[in-house]
Amino acid sequence: MPLLSAESSVLLVVDLQERLMPAISAGAEVLQNATRLVTGAGLTGVDVHATEQNPAGLGPTVGEIADLLPRHAQAKTSFAADVDPGPGTIVVAGCEAHVCVLQTVLALRAAGRDVAVVADAVGSRAPANHGRALERMRAHGVDVVTTEMVLFEWLHDSGHAAFRDVQKLIR
Repeated sequence: MPLLSAESSVLLVVDLQERLMPAISAGAEVLQNATRLVTGAGLTGVDVHATEQNPAGLGPTVGEIADLLPRHAQAKTSFAADVDPGPGTIVVAGCEAHVCVLQTVLALRAAGRDVAVVADAVGSRAPANHGRALERMRAHGVDVVTTEMVLFEWLHDSGHAAFRDVQKLIR
């Protein structure tokens, strides 16, 4: 998979919900990086979609993410998100890495989509589940990246109008 570009990417935020996040290992870091991604997407013109797993049970999307979304999150009960976020590479952040993220990503790959999962912006309750999920996704052709990789690939050049604003997100 070549470098990501803002023109041919879409960001999918999976199930970053109020009642789930306190149980996620390194949950604060996952939320911080997801917030950076959603903010960076807005700065670089990348479309953003989000899902919520059983929002009646797990609550809504956490406030810091929900406030940045261009549209309401799509409620779902199946673990794999049944979304079509549009053309291009789908960049995925969210929880849990080994359940909803994994099943969503594998379904997208089965449909022939290019997918990049952001390792430091996905989480699980147990670190072992997180690591194994990333290994499994990689084995199925998913590009495993980091938040900073995504943001700088979306910029492509330090001359980009949003460079300084994106740079502030990671400092």
